[in-house]
Amino acid sequence: MQSSNTSKQKASKGTVQIKVSNGRLQLVFSWQGQRFYLSLGLPDTTINRKAAEAKARQIELDFVSGNFDSTLEKYKPQSVLKTQQPDITPKVTPKLKDLWEAYTQYKASSLKPTTQLYHESFTRLFARLGDIPLLDALKVKAALEKVTTLHQTKRALMQLNAACRWGVKHKLIEQNPYEGMANEMPRYRYQLEPNPNSFTEDEREQIIQAFKAHKGNWNGRGVTGIGYEHYAPFVEFLFLTGCRPSEAIGLQWKNISEDSGFVFFEGSITTSGNGKPIRVKGSKNNKNRRFPCSQKLRSLLQSIRPENPDPEALVFPSPKGKAINYNNFCNNAWNRIVDPIKPDTTPYSCRDTFITIQILKLIPETVIAEWCDTSVEMIQKHYADFLKLLSLRPVD
Repeated sequence: MQSSNTSKQKASKGTVQIKVSNGRLQLVFSWQGQRFYLSLGLPDTTINRKAAEAKARQIELDFVSGNFDSTLEKYKPQSVLKTQQPDITPKVTPKLKDLWEAYTQYKASSLKPTTQLYHESFTRLFARLGDIPLLDALKVKAALEKVTTLHQTKRALMQLNAACRWGVKHKLIEQNPYEGMANEMPRYRYQLEPNPNSFTEDEREQIIQAFKAHKGNWNGRGVTGIGYEHYAPFVEFLFLTGCRPSEAIGLQWKNISEDSGFVFFEGSITTSGNGKPIRVKGSKNNKNRRFPCSQKLRSLLQSIRPENPDPEALVFPSPKGKAINYNNFCNNAWNRIVDPIKPDTTPYSCRDTFITIQILKLIPETVIAEWCDTSVEMIQKHYADFLKLLSLRPVD
């Protein structure tokens, strides 16, 4: 039972305090500069305290989710409270969609737009589950597996684990039933096959030349369709810098020094679910970096640099002058040109190729890590050790 001294303390903004007035329990809180008093009409007993605490948690959840009812009608005692049955302890557990909404709104201000869109995809997914209790994790998992893929189910459980961990921390729920569930599911392909999927230097040159030579599709009488030669500088740039494709897509002429000696990676462009390009500041690891250009890279940049480039213009626009749509590029240009040379690759293999070649040329791993916005540990684990294994042979 709460002491009289505690009941006299002023409730902080966004928290609900239980007080006793004339022997009856009362909820007191402030919201948006207004002071609220909600009488529960219950005597101060242990059982009724638990009912008051449940009501207080419901109000606090509505604060963070934006669903607070300032008229208090939503929170006034219902029949269960009015009867004051001592053997009934009302317990309010937020619904799955309500906790998820509260969690994503709480996190929104600190997230990149791409991550917010990622969260929105799960908001739509959870809306398809219906009114399944949040804490019935097994039913939630089974329902997810009926409406989406196995890997998307795993990702959804990871998100629910994070949301419930946040909910426990803020005392919106008492337990997190999703802890460890995602780890029990099949691993992703990159976890099963962590080795880099790089090209040899010869394959790299074949790919660059294949893009340069592609004028369209030969139908026996002539060339028709789209020529992918437009993307040759973009692909060569990926090979020569090891940057992420989204960083090259978002590169502007203001990010390249006038003498083409340095490239400044300060952001990227990704594509949302509806195909809309989104510019994001900073790298994946929220860093900006200066990349020194090799002579071959300088020659490439100088060959495509306009006489008086618009600083805001894209260095590698699509054929229509817009930002390259990564998925369209992969499914069309990349697959058509690269698969005959080496199948089952993506433009990220250019990054693998750059890092692998630099290791073979004895560039320090700390330098490569700075150039590519990664860690020495990642390079040693996924590249250096792999190359060592390839070069070693058993002793007879």
